[in-house]
Amino acid sequence: MQVRLMPNAVQAPVLERTLHTVNACANQVSAGSYASYGLKGSVKDLRSMAYSELKARGLGAQATQHVIKRVVDAYTTLRANLRAGNLGLETSKRRRKAESKPIAFRPDAAHTFDDRCLSWNHDAQTVSIWTLDGRMKNLRFVCSPGALKQLAEYRRGESDLIHRDGMWFLIATLDLPEPEVYEPKGWIGVDRGINNLATTSDGDNYSGRRLDRYRRWQARKKAELQAKKTRSAKQLLKKRARRESRRAAHVNHAISKTVVAVAQRTERGIALEQLQGIRERVTVRRDQRARQSSCPFHQLGSFLEYKARRAGVPYLEVDPAYTSQRCPRCGHTERGNRPSRDHFFCRRCGLAGPADHVAGVNVRERARSAWVFVNMPQPDPV
Repeated sequence: MQVRLMPNAVQAPVLERTLHTVNACANQVSAGSYASYGLKGSVKDLRSMAYSELKARGLGAQATQHVIKRVVDAYTTLRANLRAGNLGLETSKRRRKAESKPIAFRPDAAHTFDDRCLSWNHDAQTVSIWTLDGRMKNLRFVCSPGALKQLAEYRRGESDLIHRDGMWFLIATLDLPEPEVYEPKGWIGVDRGINNLATTSDGDNYSGRRLDRYRRWQARKKAELQAKKTRSAKQLLKKRARRESRRAAHVNHAISKTVVAVAQRTERGIALEQLQGIRERVTVRRDQRARQSSCPFHQLGSFLEYKARRAGVPYLEVDPAYTSQRCPRCGHTERGNRPSRDHFFCRRCGLAGPADHVAGVNVRERARSAWVFVNMPQPDPV
């Protein structure tokens, strides 16, 4: 859970100096680890090498331990990515660049605080946090009443301090119990797309025109900035990319929240198409490839999944084959049943309607069959 901190004019510079110092220390430890141990330094190795130096720079014992552990975890992640091939082949430029220099931490990168360095006062909505100037008390934070209740009941472990876009945040870890999933009285099939981000079997349509128009406008601005090839242009490109990502996430959050609320109120489950490998299965024109690749299909599905699990709503992913070409009334499946992108017309029984709505109905019917099969009693072993 993310909560926003509200430091005053005296507290904000102290937080900034503390965060910049611990990240500078992390860079120092990272450079020493790379020089001495390459990509394989352990916590024990780095503690014996850097503990005294970090303490001399004003870090407390727990802060020193967290800096060392952050560096070790960063190199562990890098080694895992190298083994998995996520940075390309051994001869790739990206992989050679990652292996040729120590890991660097940004001045505003997140830093970890455990319960020894950070304590919460939920009634007063304040925190007490370790800084280079000593313990900072009565640092206010703001969040919704529901979030505050969850924070008081379910917060566990460490929290991360983040400085982003001039604002301060704490990312707290919650251990939320999962409610028992109820037996659904029916299903809501959800069809995902580009022009219509989501269309349900109930006929509810969540258009993606505004988001698509916004993304096209952003693409034009990106092209103008890319043509300049300056350092400030690259910084603006990153800022615009983050803004575009936040806009898409906001839209997906709103859609998923509404769909889950309807399913919970009507005691139904949620079914989606299983879209793994969609980019390999679907061929689009060259001028539409970037548009398809940038659409947040997976994000909408993950939002629906975790919100449904948190609300105890059954969730299924079904086979997506021919959901937009199959007639839900007679079962006739043919490419000609979809004469255009938006319309469906069964060439056998004459059923007609919006293509995305028909696809949502087909997803709903497949979920009914899949749920019966999944919950079928298993025969006793012989």
